[in-house]
Parts: sequence; C-alpha cells; structure tokens
Amino acid sequence: MAFYQRIRDLREDSDKTQTDLAEYLGTTAQYYGKYEKGERELPFSRAIQLADYYNVSLDYLAGRKNYNGNLTDEEEELICLWRSLSERSRGKVEYLMSELVREESKKAGA
Repeated sequence: MAFYQRIRDLREDSDKTQTDLAEYLGTTAQYYGKYEKGERELPFSRAIQLADYYNVSLDYLAGRKNYNGNLTDEEEELICLWRSLSERSRGKVEYLMSELVREESKKAGA
C-alpha cells in the first residue's frame, strides 16, 4: 500500500483534523486515517476531492512534484531552470526581475 504523507502534511498545515477531512469526503475518521497510514489505497475520486480541497495538483498530492498549486508548462520550465542556477546567479536573476517589475509598475502608473 502507498503511504500518503502529503495528505497528512496538508491536513496538519491547514489545522484540520482527520474528522474534518472525513466529513468532507463522506467517510469516517478511522477510514480516512487509514489513507494517511497507507493501510488503504486512496481512491482516485477521493484524491481529486482532496486536491480540490487543498487547491493543489494531483501530482503534488501523490508526491510527484515538490510544489503545490497548478503551474503552466512555462512556469514549470522556469522552476527547473532556477534550480540549475548557482546562488550567485539566482541573486542576479532576482535583481533583474525586481527591476523589470519596477519598470512595469511605472508604466502601469503613467
């Protein structure tokens, strides 16, 4: 059986109880707890419900991605590129992005 650490982490980060999530899913807290422990497979329909509840992707919920939320392909590519940079290069990119944002703000305000 799979171990669904992410659903436990998301629940705890949201200050929710197993009972809260069980009610949302229409099951019992004991049954929901078995999902978190990997004693029961999480049905796909319930995985979708949980992804919607937490506003995360199914890939994130399944532990296949390390960020939550729904990103476009372009945004995912930027993250991959970012991770390949050195700390010094990341600092340069952050500076350039800040400058571009300031320029855009000035144009929008003019």
